[in-house]
Amino acid sequence: MSDKQKKPEISWFGALCDDDYEFLGVAAPELRSSWEHCRDIVLCAEENGFDNILLPSGYELGIDATSFASAVSVATNRIRLLLAVRMGEMWLPQLARQMATIDQMSGGRLTINIISSDLPGQELESEPRYKRTQEYMKVLRDLLNGNPVDYHGEFVDLEIEAPRVRTVSGHCPPFYFGGFSEAAKETAAMESDVFLTWPDTVKGVESTVSDMKERASGRGRELKYGLRAHVIVRESEKEARDAANRLVSQIDDQQGAEIRNRSLDAVSVGVSRQTELRENSDDDGFIEENLWTGVGRARSGAGAAIVGDPDQVIKKIDAYMEAGIDAFILSGYPHISECKLFAANVLKQIEHGPLI
Repeated sequence: MSDKQKKPEISWFGALCDDDYEFLGVAAPELRSSWEHCRDIVLCAEENGFDNILLPSGYELGIDATSFASAVSVATNRIRLLLAVRMGEMWLPQLARQMATIDQMSGGRLTINIISSDLPGQELESEPRYKRTQEYMKVLRDLLNGNPVDYHGEFVDLEIEAPRVRTVSGHCPPFYFGGFSEAAKETAAMESDVFLTWPDTVKGVESTVSDMKERASGRGRELKYGLRAHVIVRESEKEARDAANRLVSQIDDQQGAEIRNRSLDAVSVGVSRQTELRENSDDDGFIEENLWTGVGRARSGAGAAIVGDPDQVIKKIDAYMEAGIDAFILSGYPHISECKLFAANVLKQIEHGPLI
């Protein structure tokens, strides 16, 4: 592995938003989001040694992430919980109480994925939406650090003492946050701890990290960097490619477009970049060596997968680490079986550990 970053954080994906398939885009009742199925994904990730697990937040699809996190926090012992929270959806003092309580329930294992999408039933232009997110992040951090708040902004107008309930550490859990518009990047530079990027070429990721380092430095800050991607690993490259082709073998373009458009962030700079990668890939869907864009045919967010044999997948992870990535949030279909395959073939071969 890279000499620069010897211990990346390796996380899995909780699939709370009806995003689990045997054949992409073809709903299977046993894979729909439910307490039992999503709990089993988390338990599988913990059993197989993953450091963290993303619990995504949706509205129309799936189950509630915060309620799920509180329950699964006492069903697990080691794995960290990366809870996605949409800024503006919850009254800040109550949100801080919820986060601190879940952190206590988990024994200090909570991390927070900040989401800046539109609220259900409400649309807001990008710049004010990220302004709202920035204000919420700032005040939420203060409350979780136990500080009184006297803040009068465009979206938050609040004078209040911090709640008595505190996190185990007494400090705010790290904020993981991503976005590709100018407003998103400036918000990340000001308020995030870990900047998340979606799949891209190694050079594309390197460029994003370099850009964000410069922005954060201008604010007197340093960030960590994470990559959200899918993965398909098999004993041979041919088997991995065959598995990728099988995954998308029962979906057509119209059906894929309908699935992509369900998301609250279906139109964004980040989604546009995923579309660009897919349109510029080769006939087999690869934009560069071992980076396959076929997942994006039926998914709005992260739209590419690392595909290959164990050595190729490790080499790709190492290349992203050389580009500046400190953490990986991975997923695969179906999530339980791919979790086991990645753990057996890759995770056991690399040094890894919690990021912050």
